[in-house]
Amino acid sequence: MALMSPLPVGARAFATYTGLDAETIHARTIEARAKLGSKAVVLGHHYQRESIIEFADFRGDSFKLSQLAAQQDAADTIVFCGVHFMAESADVLRQAHQTVVLPDMKAGCSMADMASIEDVEEAWDRLVKAHGDVFTPVTYMNSTAALKAFCGARGGVVCTSSNAAQVLEWAWARKPKVFFFPDQHLGRNTSFSMGVPLEQMAEWDWRAEDLSGANARAFDPATRIVLWKGFCSVHTKFAKSQIDEVRAADPAVKVLVHPETPFEVVRNADLVGSTEFIIEQVRAAAPGTHWAIGTEINLVHRLALEHPDQNIHSLQKNVCPCATMNRIDPAHLLWTLENLAEGHVVNPIRVPDDIKRDARLALDRMLALKGSGAVAVGVGLAKD
Repeated sequence: MALMSPLPVGARAFATYTGLDAETIHARTIEARAKLGSKAVVLGHHYQRESIIEFADFRGDSFKLSQLAAQQDAADTIVFCGVHFMAESADVLRQAHQTVVLPDMKAGCSMADMASIEDVEEAWDRLVKAHGDVFTPVTYMNSTAALKAFCGARGGVVCTSSNAAQVLEWAWARKPKVFFFPDQHLGRNTSFSMGVPLEQMAEWDWRAEDLSGANARAFDPATRIVLWKGFCSVHTKFAKSQIDEVRAADPAVKVLVHPETPFEVVRNADLVGSTEFIIEQVRAAAPGTHWAIGTEINLVHRLALEHPDQNIHSLQKNVCPCATMNRIDPAHLLWTLENLAEGHVVNPIRVPDDIKRDARLALDRMLALKGSGAVAVGVGLAKD
């Protein structure tokens, strides 16, 4: 996670925005956005609240947004309303004249933070020493630029929740084993859907005092994929018992979940797929369809607003939004835009050139896969 950059000389301090009421913030954001025009592009991740999404030029998943921003030739500044690893990816892909900013540097990702480059390097060294040169490293898009660069420098690749199966197929065609991080659930669910039995999967617990002992299964010659023991703090809150409960209340309900949810949730859902896949399934559904959706609550609420002819609710009752994503609030967006309108770039995201180079290699390998689906609608995981 990057440290807070010092404020440019003459820039407004965020403290002056904390007491503003919602109406004032909204009116001033409209004004600042108009002043900037095409010189700034505002990106809104699907998990953002409505008061942020209304000002987004584009909304989507993290990689799609990064690609779209890089295509905006007139934009000098990319305002990424997401979390830190997303802004890093945008900095890797941006044009030379563009600068990426994150309205609040505290908007991180608990999953990405579970895999530090130091811990991953140590695990890699242990695995390679034990097995030899038989691993391809694969990192989920929800990871730091340093981990993407780690993969790029070692012949590895990045995957999204849309194309994880295709990326794993590519990786196994090259070498017999895969080291997958940081989300164990996406790796397990995808591998299982491809026919890999659980017995050929191993977890890597980086927090164990005895790394070799606690992770003994990772050193088994029969293991095909080693899964970093990371997870999304939002998606792991969904459980099979919640599916049982909604089906008991309405046997006709369709359960639609993200592949970051635990194994038993995925095995018992009707449909499983990326955020874009979830959106498209709802858009294509007939009026009156009843959905219980297992993903971030802001997206579920937005789908319910956009499709009032369907019955849409969260699989989990009283679910909380992603806490770190929620740090991008209207006050921080206004602070960022007004400073930009006055010529002050606050919270720039700058990935070092050597990391950017290797991270781009890993991203380019993913994009080179035929029909990688990096921008296209995701496909659901096969359950049988």
